[in-house]
Amino acid sequence: MKTIIKCATAAVVLGLGACASDPVVEEVAAPVTQVEQVAAPVQRAEPVQQVRQGPVGPLAGSLADFQANVGERVFFDLNQWRLDDSDRAVLQRQAAWLQSYPSVRILVAGNCDERGTREYNLALGERRASIVRDYLVGLGVDPSRVDTVSYGKERPIDGGSTDAAWAKNRNGFTQIVSGARNS
Repeated sequence: MKTIIKCATAAVVLGLGACASDPVVEEVAAPVTQVEQVAAPVQRAEPVQQVRQGPVGPLAGSLADFQANVGERVFFDLNQWRLDDSDRAVLQRQAAWLQSYPSVRILVAGNCDERGTREYNLALGERRASIVRDYLVGLGVDPSRVDTVSYGKERPIDGGSTDAAWAKNRNGFTQIVSGARNS
């Protein structure tokens, strides 16, 4: 019987001890109503080297290259055939490009606006084409690669009859006739 009393006493002591201590509270997670975003630590990415998948822009030595990177026209004032600084800059780029591609042949066309007689404009167009040719030759372009023609007022690039249209039509146009790469 002593054993039963000891066991009962132990149970009472343990029971009282359990009551005296702080109760163990199980935390229950609250229902999730919103997705919480957890910010990842910021890490600096290494720069990515871009690999070119092919040529960007026109093919070097092509007609498109000449048009986009050099320029095909110089413009003249009314009844004039003198080159100004911007014209000379275009022609210097043309000469450098032509020297880089020695198989290219060009035709320089002299153009005029619609005013004036056909004969007057053909003569003025010839002077414009010749001054462009002479400048290119002076910069080292082989004269056998450069032909000239005057279209006078017959081939306007702007069909309007305004000052702006006429200014566009008074030009020296450098056209590649052979030797350029296919773009």
